[in-house]
Amino acid sequence: MRDLTPRFSAILLGLGLSVGASGAFATTVPNLVEVPYLEPAVKAGKMPPIAERVPEDVDVFDMKAWGKMPGKYGGQLKFLMGKQKDTKMMMVYGYARLIAYDHKLNFVPDILKRFEVKEQREFTFYLRKGHKWSDGHPFTAEDFRYYWEEMANNKEIARKGLPTALLVNGEGPVFEILDETTVRYTWAQPNPNFIPWIARPRPLLLYRPAHYLKQFHGKYSDAEKLNAIARKENKQNWGQLHGDRDRWYRMDNPDRPTLQPWYNSVKPPSERFVFKRNPYYHRVDKKGQQLPYINDVVINLGATSMVPARTGSGEADLQARYLRFDHFTFLKESENRYGFAVRLWRKARGSQIALFPNMNAKDEVWRKLFRDVRFRRALSVGINRPEINQVIYYGLAKESQNTVLEESPLYKDEYRTAWTEFDLKTANKLLDKIGLTERDDEGTRLLPDGRPAVITIETAGESTEQTDVLELVRDSWRRIGIKLLSKPSQREVFRQRIYSGDTIMSVWSGASNGIPTPLMSPQEFTPSSKLQFQWPQWGHYIQSGGKSGAAPDLPSVKLLVDKNKAWFRATDVETKRGLWHEILTNHADNVYIIGLVNATKQPIVIHKKLRNIPDEGVYNWHPGAYFGIYRPATFWFATDGAGKK
Repeated sequence: MRDLTPRFSAILLGLGLSVGASGAFATTVPNLVEVPYLEPAVKAGKMPPIAERVPEDVDVFDMKAWGKMPGKYGGQLKFLMGKQKDTKMMMVYGYARLIAYDHKLNFVPDILKRFEVKEQREFTFYLRKGHKWSDGHPFTAEDFRYYWEEMANNKEIARKGLPTALLVNGEGPVFEILDETTVRYTWAQPNPNFIPWIARPRPLLLYRPAHYLKQFHGKYSDAEKLNAIARKENKQNWGQLHGDRDRWYRMDNPDRPTLQPWYNSVKPPSERFVFKRNPYYHRVDKKGQQLPYINDVVINLGATSMVPARTGSGEADLQARYLRFDHFTFLKESENRYGFAVRLWRKARGSQIALFPNMNAKDEVWRKLFRDVRFRRALSVGINRPEINQVIYYGLAKESQNTVLEESPLYKDEYRTAWTEFDLKTANKLLDKIGLTERDDEGTRLLPDGRPAVITIETAGESTEQTDVLELVRDSWRRIGIKLLSKPSQREVFRQRIYSGDTIMSVWSGASNGIPTPLMSPQEFTPSSKLQFQWPQWGHYIQSGGKSGAAPDLPSVKLLVDKNKAWFRATDVETKRGLWHEILTNHADNVYIIGLVNATKQPIVIHKKLRNIPDEGVYNWHPGAYFGIYRPATFWFATDGAGKK
């Protein structure tokens, strides 16, 4: 169960393959066992029996293939959250997707029965016959049509047009309904990011509950009456009203049907949300028990600052959100008293904390220095990473640049270690060669215009961990004649200042996906977004198709852009793998981002009777969906010592 080493599914190789149930899903349907929680409703005739609730070709989950054990029905799983909008975590954790990552990072059909891919351009999706929404209404191709015609291509609802994930060089796909349970999307050119977007924690959602949402759509209901309702709710028109009733990601509308393992039963605002089991969920185990095993999931809200203390007093059955590594000791001391265990899962970011020299800074002197690779290398080797690891992370992290982790098939040790060895002599020599040889009375080097070399590193003001790390960086940089100041602000201001070029250096986390396979996009390592703090203008230029920002003019960065385009066009895995390595080599050599440590630990609090959740795991947003990749629908509570490995 602990294995999250990526292996390649062959679906994106452009070979015209059909992908059905993987080895983790059985094909023989067992005798179905009614859910005791639902028996009263079934006996009263308020709900059909299990045989009529699950799809005809129900998904049979193979627990053994996932290192899990068949479970028992029942129980209530409690989470602690801090904000009303945290109900969205049930969409993340539930992780029912058309196509999903399995625990080995293969793409596998989930909600879909199977799918076919041809030349990375044509994607055919086959639904499960008899699959139903959580309210019992059929889930069919009509739900895909409704999203495509009545939402994605309706200016009253999608004012900005199609989602970028559906565009290839500005062009959308041709959408076809082949029959009631089959749909197809076809692009003129390859779209290798299509399936990864579908499998994300916040996915590209290609379908909607048409039977529910039509009542809020101006084409299917009286538009004037809908506009009147919208105005009463301080919304502009029926389009906004429709969006409010949809809210698929927040999962806070109890009336909206879902395909997730649990549906929300409480209207906001509330301090307590109860998510009840979906009676029509599409999966069973080999014993014929319908998943999820757990009946209810409860989210209790409170101040985020109090989540660690409340967790330590036994108020959560499974908790990671709002917990930090520095809470580990306190939580560990409460284990036996409150019946939970604390585990340390691995984080999968390219760097837990990284420094971002802004190569698009307004200040011409600093901009020129940051574009000089010698300066970036000097700053990197002038950092005492072993000290940071020991003092902040108790030696449990790995000193590293911002790069892929060992769990990735793209990992090479030289990517991790490039320009990371603490070497004051090399750092000083590089700075001297640049010409920064003059110093003031305090020993701080002088810039070419005579100013002291004072680097102000701006933060979002949200992390004491970042502040503690910067204190240690300040100490080591002082020894190479560079003075460090830190400046906190609020996140939105923080981002705006970086993009405008007012910020010369910032601190944030590194690559969000440190465990990519060759089939995952490398765009996080190439200019692609204005939220890339090392080159916001260049990233925005690529993101906007040249309409905003500034074109990259640094040769090594222009090469990254070319390699990313080549990866997008490539249709075989070996070509994609080679391009990935060229990009990672470029990064290691040029140190665009100064990574510090990775493979840091995330405390996970687990009720001692909760089963089918690993002791060791990877805690990551994408890929991973945090707990989602381990399929919480398979978690269950033991009434005794059952289910222990």
